Amino acid sequence: MALEEKMIEPFHPGPSPQGAISYGVSSYGYDMRLFDEFKIFTGEQATYADPKGMLPQSFTDYQGEVCIIPPNSFVLARSLEYFRIPRDVLTICFGKSTYARCGILVNITPFEPEWEGYVTMGISNTTRFPAKIYAGEGIAQVLFFQSDEPCKISYKDKKGKYQAQSQITLSKA
Repeated sequence: MALEEKMIEPFHPGPSPQGAISYGVSSYGYDMRLFDEFKIFTGEQATYADPKGMLPQSFTDYQGEVCIIPPNSFVLARSLEYFRIPRDVLTICFGKSTYARCGILVNITPFEPEWEGYVTMGISNTTRFPAKIYAGEGIAQVLFFQSDEPCKISYKDKKGKYQAQSQITLSKA
């Protein structure tokens, strides 16, 4: 289904190279990869975090194969893959246990029916030490649930604010 409907591009059927954090097709889902662009939260010029509009000055842009997350901080990142979710499909995403075992947590909301774009995710370092994350390797598993019928109102119908995002997108009101 993913190939026929172009749900995931680029699509990696697997297996992953030896030594990489796994990505591509998994037993019942798809392990998406990190792109090599990051927004590292610095807290500069911010006195609080605001989900209705984070200050861009609170982040430092970084590009590279490895990103270091400061202790007790987070980065925003995006998927390497572009997703197109059919009207009768919903996804749930979970961070990979390889990262969780190091105190690195990945937060991604479900992909609603007819949402499309690159996935913006928050990746938190819960430790008191700097933590590494790797571009081009697996970061989270996406599980797909297909309904017996299409939804009545899709993300596209609602004109969702994160539709067709092409880059890391800060929170919006």
